[in-house]
Amino acid sequence: MTPAFDEEALRALVRDAIGRLETPLPRDGEAGPLKAHASHYRYALQPSEGPCVIEPEVRCNHCGYCESHGH
Repeated sequence: MTPAFDEEALRALVRDAIGRLETPLPRDGEAGPLKAHASHYRYALQPSEGPCVIEPEVRCNHCGYCESHGH
């Protein structure tokens, strides 16, 4: 015997599960959720007024790439 299948109950379960997983997008003017992750960490290096640490033949433009893991 096959158990009773309630499509609306199944849809409600799926909507509930998806609702718990989704992170809402920020509205205009709002800051989004920031999660702590190693790729967001920036090292405290002294600002260079000379050559770039990554590309020494180019002048430093303070992009911050050398202060991060490059992610």
